[in-house]
Amino acid sequence: MGIGMPRIEELLIDLYGCRADLNDEGFLCKLLERAAENAGAKVLHRVAWRFSPVGISVILILSETHISIHTWPEYRYAALDIFLCGEGKNPEAAWTVIKEALKPVDFRIKRIERTVEARG
Repeated sequence: MGIGMPRIEELLIDLYGCRADLNDEGFLCKLLERAAENAGAKVLHRVAWRFSPVGISVILILSETHISIHTWPEYRYAALDIFLCGEGKNPEAAWTVIKEALKPVDFRIKRIERTVEARG
């Protein structure tokens, strides 16, 4: 990575068999905010949407990119995206907070490292 290039990491996580209430909007909003804080990120804006009959999406816009979760309570499944950039920003720290709260029976993580570079 070149001088001054930001470090960008993204965790795409599938959570299976979650034992927490995946249809509790307030709980999920506070959880993602706590996770962002634990990762060293600053929340700029929050959007939450409740689906009918069940399911919630929460997206935190951060000064360092975003964290989002989409839930399917009827399957005890959640899809999580933790996308952070900058020194001192730790997506694993956010994941730890979320994993402890949602208590999945199983999960699958895909890690992506991105590189910012000027071209053309």
